[in-house]
Amino acid sequence: MFVAQAHSFVQQARLAITLAWVAGYTNIITFLVCGTVTSHVSGTTSNLGRDVVEGLRGTEGAWSLAGYALFLLATFLAGAFLSGITTELGRRRGWDSIYVLPMALQALFLTLFMLALRLTHTNQPPPHQLVWISGIASFAMGLQNATITRISSGVVRTTHVTGVLTDLGIELAHLWLWVRDRDLSKLDPGVRARVTHTLSQPVIRRVALLASILGSFALGAGLGTVAFDYARTYAMVPPVAFLLWIVLVDAMRPIAAIEPSDLVANGAGEGLPPAIRVYHIRQDRSRRKGRRAKLHSLPNMTAWAERLGDEVRVVILDLADVTQLDGDAAFELRSLLALFKAQDRHLVLAGVSHEQYHQLRRAGAGEMLEPMSACPDFELAVARGLAILQEHGLA
Repeated sequence: MFVAQAHSFVQQARLAITLAWVAGYTNIITFLVCGTVTSHVSGTTSNLGRDVVEGLRGTEGAWSLAGYALFLLATFLAGAFLSGITTELGRRRGWDSIYVLPMALQALFLTLFMLALRLTHTNQPPPHQLVWISGIASFAMGLQNATITRISSGVVRTTHVTGVLTDLGIELAHLWLWVRDRDLSKLDPGVRARVTHTLSQPVIRRVALLASILGSFALGAGLGTVAFDYARTYAMVPPVAFLLWIVLVDAMRPIAAIEPSDLVANGAGEGLPPAIRVYHIRQDRSRRKGRRAKLHSLPNMTAWAERLGDEVRVVILDLADVTQLDGDAAFELRSLLALFKAQDRHLVLAGVSHEQYHQLRRAGAGEMLEPMSACPDFELAVARGLAILQEHGLA
């Protein structure tokens, strides 16, 4: 779940939706205790500008309020900074799951936030306690926002909904155009090509994702309100437990890696032209053989494909170690096939059993894969790759 450049749209959506409620939950608890929001800083920045002006006018207490706003901005920034540092540290050291550490740190700071709430025995804690309590929450939100931003390559945010609503409006416009232009037969060829390209984008999935993030944030705020009313000192237990759970799940279910096949040198052996590359899915062989496929997800195939050289026209992907293809894996393969079609490249799958091929078809990926390009053994896949080069005059 937390591997760099290894997230399908489905995985990113699940992570974003589930983390959004944590942000909404934490935000409302902070507001109820401290009277301020911490998951987003637009209002805090506005308050800073207002309080500075009021301070220059000599308004009593304005400079203290400006300092508090600046403190919240600084803690949010520090959380984002720590996320960036720990993520880069994991990348440089070659960790498989480089986002586990920042997410674990967020769980730690939310635990500190929970302990701080328990230490405030009165309903009206002293002002200096409120400052530090809100600072801890702000730090945790900065950590979360930076981490999910990095995971999704800036596609989604989870601690505020301004950008979500903006993107949702844009995607709804695309969806409206899709509904209006769904009858392509009435369009002239030039317009039809442009509309077809637009329809190939996952508009409906994006709308569903953004709407779900918005709903998840609101749900978290509602749950936080109820928890605060009935169990104030233990109100933060659910989000802390949830964060620890997803970190544990990530440790137990890593995402597989795509590597040059060990059957040939550097992905291309003697007798294979440079236009063909051979890769395989690397599984964690320390796990029991019967469970490996269930404990792994395919990485972001399109992000991986974008790094292929321009000379590569045929990719042979060996799936011999993968005994089961779930819906997410099939979706990744379908996305890869769609990208290759747009790039005039070809994908050949090796080690595909009869059952796997039907799994792909049931998940909607098989219809984009030529039956002859789903090969049961490696040698047949190589022969199919060479035949494709000859058919297209690339040999």
